[in-house]
Parts: sequence; C-alpha cells; structure tokens
Amino acid sequence: MNTELASSAILIRNGRVLLIRRKNPPSLDMFAFPGGRAEPGESPDQTALREFEEETGIAARDPTLFATYDLHSENPGRHFHLSVFLVQADAEAIAEARDDAADAGWFTPDEIKAMNCPASVLDCVDRLEQGFELG
Repeated sequence: MNTELASSAILIRNGRVLLIRRKNPPSLDMFAFPGGRAEPGESPDQTALREFEEETGIAARDPTLFATYDLHSENPGRHFHLSVFLVQADAEAIAEARDDAADAGWFTPDEIKAMNCPASVLDCVDRLEQGFELG
C-alpha cells in the first residue's frame, strides 16, 4: 500500500472556520480545510502553509499540529497520512478560492456539521469546540 503525506490547515476568525469546496478528488465537491499532498522533501507544516496559500491566497503562519489521521483513498491501495495544523494569518487577509478550491467561505461549527465534509473535518470541529477554540 502506498502511503502519501498530506496536510491541511485550520484558520479561525470570530468563531468561524475557513473552508474550501474541493474541485478535485479526493473529496470532490466536499467542504474541507485547505490542504493537499506534500511535495518531495517538504515537512508537514510546510505543506500545510503552502497548500493553504495556494487554495485561499492567504499567507498563513505559526502552524501548530492539532490532529493526525490515517485515511484510505477513494482509489484502492492508496492511503494518506493527514496532519492538520492550526494557523494564524493577518486579520485583514481575504480568502479567495484558488488552485484546487472551487469556493471558499467562513462557517460556524453548526453550519459545518450540516455540510458535506470529510469525517476528519467534523472530528476537528468537535475537538475545537471541546477545547473552546471555537465558541
């Protein structure tokens, strides 16, 4: 089985989380944290920051590891190790859907729970609420 490294990033503003709608597999048309596959030689936190900027246009900083997941791909034989980071960014930075993102928006935990999202995103939102990161 081929294990691929991937990372995503969580940015929170005023109790809302930035999500993108994926326009490519995996998770096509699902709302997720900005992220993607690692490039050769890239650390998980570098992947999270690069993918975040590529998909939202926002230069994030200060990645802190929040959660990790072992995910099976929609394609048999492929497996992803996903690292999820909390990040910071300038408050005036505006999110734009770019690269692999079809849309970008800010959502409350209740809105996210009603959306088509990967299980890892829903788990992170639950953890954020329990840890009072969102409220």
